[in-house]
Amino acid sequence: MTHSAAALDYGAGLLPGERRPAAYAASAVPSRGRLIDEPACPTRNPLQRDRDRIIHASAFRRLTYKTQMFIYHEGDHYRTRLTHSLEVAQIARTIARQLRLDEDLAEAIALSHDLGHPPFGHAGERALDRAVAACGGFDHNVQSFRIVTRLERKYHDFDGLNLTWETLEGLVKHNGPPALGDHRSDPVLMHALARFDLRMPLGLDSYASAEAQVAAISDEIAWKTHDIDDGLRAGLIDLDDLAEVPLVAPILTRERTQGDLRRVIYAITRALITIIIADAVAASRVRLGEVAPRCPDDIRNAGRPVVLFSETMAGELAHLRTFLFDHLYHHPRVLRVMSGAERIVADLVTLYLNEPGSLPETWRRDLADLDERHAMRHIADFVAGMTDRFAIAEHRRLFDATPELR
Repeated sequence: MTHSAAALDYGAGLLPGERRPAAYAASAVPSRGRLIDEPACPTRNPLQRDRDRIIHASAFRRLTYKTQMFIYHEGDHYRTRLTHSLEVAQIARTIARQLRLDEDLAEAIALSHDLGHPPFGHAGERALDRAVAACGGFDHNVQSFRIVTRLERKYHDFDGLNLTWETLEGLVKHNGPPALGDHRSDPVLMHALARFDLRMPLGLDSYASAEAQVAAISDEIAWKTHDIDDGLRAGLIDLDDLAEVPLVAPILTRERTQGDLRRVIYAITRALITIIIADAVAASRVRLGEVAPRCPDDIRNAGRPVVLFSETMAGELAHLRTFLFDHLYHHPRVLRVMSGAERIVADLVTLYLNEPGSLPETWRRDLADLDERHAMRHIADFVAGMTDRFAIAEHRRLFDATPELR
């Protein structure tokens, strides 16, 4: 199959800057509101307000020094968890615009989807999950929900960010219905959602809005393309390795003769993103035509995703994923660094559990009235909120030897 950006429809007959959302866009009907009622903002709609609250959250700022693939000190030009989130949001806005969806909602979900990541990316998540298994383990998606509903503390009238129903639904369900069939999530997520769902039902057995599905597919596009970029720049993979990947090979043939490796790397990434987005837009338009939604709930009740890749592209992306795991994520250097990172996280949790006096005063004070299970979750919240550099500094403060993550 020949991939092309021709499926994109820039403008669609609208005036410059004009946008006409479809009847199936989440904002085509009034918002279902917030858990705690608030006066309307005079300058922003509710979804724009959600986006801004996410950007101003402390957890969002901490993503600056949280690992995407490389530890922050390994290089200034590699992606961090923050720059990854920004790239996901940019892709999500592009796809949402093409599908006549609400760009603000797609962006808000994209920006919030990784708020719950602990230090050191998935290595930190694995270590934290093992360390607190006795209280249900750890999952970054659950932690993202906890942050926006409980852990951020900025407002006088509520904990969390008091986001709209639409943004919370998208955050919880962007990877599929948590309580439905093959998408059934682990008990940790369902337990975390259960009490909140009694107060503000999120429809856990149905699909999310198309905007949330856009955020999910944008996340996949972002990490699969920018990890190629970072891997090439780090010298962990080379252009000859990439020639094995059918999706990349034609781009590589066209671009690698240009000479300047830095420009070639960027040209490959840019072309790859364009091709994949074009495929997602075209395939999603076909699916939308089949479902023929007349309102946002028709998307939620369709029984299948409406934002997706073509079968051909899905197969090629699966091949790319295998390549990335074989050549990059399981590279000896990456495994060595991540092994040290897991040790740092495990050491910190163990020490805080055994010596809670080592916690900062405010976190130590909040332990006073907690039973053992909730105390463990409280410590997990503290460690999960750490940046890479803070976790390393804490380990050096508390232990005689700290792994060199290089």
